[in-house]
Amino acid sequence: MPLTPLDIHNKEFSRRLRGYDEDAVNEFLDQVIKDFEMYLRENKELQNQVAALQERLDHFSTIEETLSKTIIVAQEAADELRSNSKKEAQLIIKEAEKNADRIINESLVKARKIALETEELKKQATIYRTRFRTLIEAQLELLASDQWDTLEESREDG
Repeated sequence: MPLTPLDIHNKEFSRRLRGYDEDAVNEFLDQVIKDFEMYLRENKELQNQVAALQERLDHFSTIEETLSKTIIVAQEAADELRSNSKKEAQLIIKEAEKNADRIINESLVKARKIALETEELKKQATIYRTRFRTLIEAQLELLASDQWDTLEESREDG
């Protein structure tokens, strides 16, 4: 069990002939108590700082994990959109080829519809790309912010 300042204060030494100077011993013990209390306070403060920094680190780790998951979901959505767009375009083209000989007027109408849908998909893809780029840039700005430098400086000081 570690010593406490009270243990040091209450310590009694046996007396012997030609022993140590009692006032000098008491003065030294008082200084030891004072230093010991100071070290205990400093230790407690450092433990509190470590706990606070660990909490911040955990928070940033959670943010990083969330961002990683968000990026993966966004990539999957983009891949699915691309795949669906390709499948839809292929189906429309096949149907247009089957019906092209029989129904020329209907094929022209469908071709116009496909062109409009393609333009709309391009617009949606452009909007998605812009939003995704904005998200990435915002996250990069967060990573480049002074908070990271402060966190690293705090870690180096600890």
